[in-house]
Parts: sequence; structure tokens; C-alpha cells
Amino acid sequence: MAPQRVTRIAGLLALPVTAALVLSGCSGSGSGDSGGDAESFTFTFATSNNLESPYETLAKEYMAANPGVTITSNPTPNDKYGETIRTQLQAGNASDVIITAPGAGDARGLIPLAQAGFFEPLGDTATSLVPTGSDTLFEIDGKTYGQPLDFTIGAVVASMGTAGMNGITSWPTTMDDFYAECGKLAGDGKSMLALAGAAAPNAGLTAQGIAATRVYASDPNFNTERAEGKTTFAQSKGWADTLQTIIDLKDKGCFQAGAEGGGFDAITNGLAQGTSVGSFIPSGSAVEIAAAAPAEADFKVQPFPPAAGGKPFVLASSNYAASINAKSQKKDAAKKFLDWLATPDAQEKFYEASGLLPISEYKNLDLSNTIYSEVVDDISNGSYTTLPSNVWPNPAVYDALSTGVQGLLTGQSSIDQVLQNMDAAWGN
Repeated sequence: MAPQRVTRIAGLLALPVTAALVLSGCSGSGSGDSGGDAESFTFTFATSNNLESPYETLAKEYMAANPGVTITSNPTPNDKYGETIRTQLQAGNASDVIITAPGAGDARGLIPLAQAGFFEPLGDTATSLVPTGSDTLFEIDGKTYGQPLDFTIGAVVASMGTAGMNGITSWPTTMDDFYAECGKLAGDGKSMLALAGAAAPNAGLTAQGIAATRVYASDPNFNTERAEGKTTFAQSKGWADTLQTIIDLKDKGCFQAGAEGGGFDAITNGLAQGTSVGSFIPSGSAVEIAAAAPAEADFKVQPFPPAAGGKPFVLASSNYAASINAKSQKKDAAKKFLDWLATPDAQEKFYEASGLLPISEYKNLDLSNTIYSEVVDDISNGSYTTLPSNVWPNPAVYDALSTGVQGLLTGQSSIDQVLQNMDAAWGN
């Protein structure tokens, strides 16, 4: 990508955007000719709200440029997405192109689905986009089954405009300061964090965001050590501290009232309406929510305060991929779409709409005047870890964490129970 184009993407990321969504879907054909039905296909993606997704936005633009292509989008609720696509694949009625997750640790993880024969091997374009060191999350026996789409930062997406209007002049860098702000906001019927406690994906992502500072900042090799049987979740002080932090956040009023029963709308409404300052959500969500918030909201991706004596640490990895149904009758059209999606022009359009960093050029972007300005140093100095669930061996571990967090919020689970359940789910 030429320097001028890189600058343009950086500028786009800094602008208010009127498109939407964290996970979503679109599709297209790069042929440029009107191939009729042969060039048309279906696309399944996860959705968390009723705003138009970046994929949908791209679909409309692409169909306008390619009149012979019809793209049928199949938005699917995020909280049941993994279960839904697996059921559809098993039944033989899944879409031609499906948004998946790298690795095996998420219910939508592409590795076990590819091992089951559900996905078509992709070509050189997809392979060239796989981040260095992440081969095992996208490939099996040298064949790539998911094309990376993003480089997502996982921390707290915060409205600094809302913070300022509530007397928070700078983002808290210690837990004592964070809890102090929680108390002040709770007294006014507001919250520092919005949590979709009833939605397992958000409960699990929140725990992983906190674990970045409690576990991986001091022991970046924890997942490898767990896989080798050198440690367990139950033996990890960092994981125990992570779950205790969630309990403390609830007890100190950092979450909105009734957070344990909150859905994704609690996050969207809370941040857009200024009743909550931030939330643990994918970085692209700042663009999505900004579409419904006043211009002065000023969203920034902020690092969660580390434990005493610790250092800032965030999640950063490619978390979304596009895979092709092995039973698809439209593989040629689907492959053309994936090739097109990797082009600089398509990436500009997608990341203008989504706010997620482009997988091919994120290292070259000037992020100093974007929503990412507060975590630029963390990314540049390597103070980040891959989303843990991407590298866990099966979705059951993440399910145990997500439902465990929900149990902690309702008082129906204990920290020890959650960690033991995660170990049992690991399987060894």
C-alpha cells in the first residue's frame, strides 16, 4: 500500500463515521462483469444490534459496481452465532461465505470446523495475510481455511466526552483511582463501565480484557504452559485476581445497575446516551456507537488499569476471518470476493465503516490522532497478547469462563468453581 493510501486510511479512522457494527457481513465478486446467478452468493455474519454493518455497507457498494452480483446477507445474533453456524454446516444449509474466528477456542473457531471438513482451503491471498506466528490459528497441514480481516485492539472503549462531563479529566491509571471514579458516577446513577452480563460473549471478553493485565502482562506464556500441563487455571494467581476484579467492579458500582441481566443494548445505549463511560468491546465498536452518539462523545480505546505494581497490557490480534463453505455451489464467486476483500480499496472501505485496523497495513498507520491514540505505545512496545480464547484448545474453555463470569455476577458461582470448570473443559 502506498504511503498516500496509508495516510488516507489513518485519516478515515479519525473521522466520525455514520456506518456501524462490530461483527457483520457482506460479499461480492471481483470479476466486474455481470455473471448473473453464478456470481451471486450468501454471507453469514454475527450481529449485535440493528445498525447497518460494515459488511452490509460494502455489499451495497459492491453490488452497485457489479450489477450482475446479488449478495444475500444472513445476519445472526452474536450470542448464539457459533452454535448457529455449526448447526447450519452440519445440516448442509450454511451460507457460501461465513465469518469465523481464528483458532479453536471460540464456538465459531475455524480450525475444528475445517478439521470436520466444513471449509474449503483458500489460496495464496489468504495465506499472505496470516500474521507472523499465527499460522496454527488459520492453517491445517499447510492449507489456510480462514482469511484474516482485522487487527483488533481489546481494551476499554471509552467516551472521554462523557468522562469529562462527569468530572473525569484523565483516564484512571490505577485501580484505586478507577474505583474512586466508579463511586462518584454510581452516586449520580451512572457507571464507569457498561456490561452486557446476560450475553456470554461480552462477559467472556470482559474477563479476557482484564486477564491481559493480571495474567499475560507478567506471564505471556501462560497458554503454552497450560497446554504443556505446567500450570492450571486453578493454580494461577493471575486468573484468580482477574475474576476477583470482576466481583470488585460489581461491588464498587463500576457496572450499570442490573448489569448481570444486561444485553448488548445496555452497552450501545449506555455509551451513546452518556450514562456509562466505557465498556470492554472490540475497538471497532467505537465507530459503531459513535454513529448514535453526539459528536462530543470523543471515543478512545483506553487500557484497563493494571494490578498494583503491574504495567498496562491490552489484547491485540486478528479476531475475525472469512471462510468458504466446502459444500458451496458458488466457490468461484466466493473466492473472488475474498480476493477483492484483500485489496487496498476494499480495505479502506471496510475499515472506514468498521473502525477495525486493516490486517495488511496496521503497523504502518499513524494512529496518533485516531481512537487508538491512547494505546499506540502499548502496541508499539509489544505490551499486548493475542485474544486468549483464540489459542485455547476448544470452545468449552471459553464457555466455562463466560458462564462463570455470569455466575459471579449473580452470586451463583465462586472463583474456585469457575477456574476448576475451565480446567475441566481444557480436557487434561
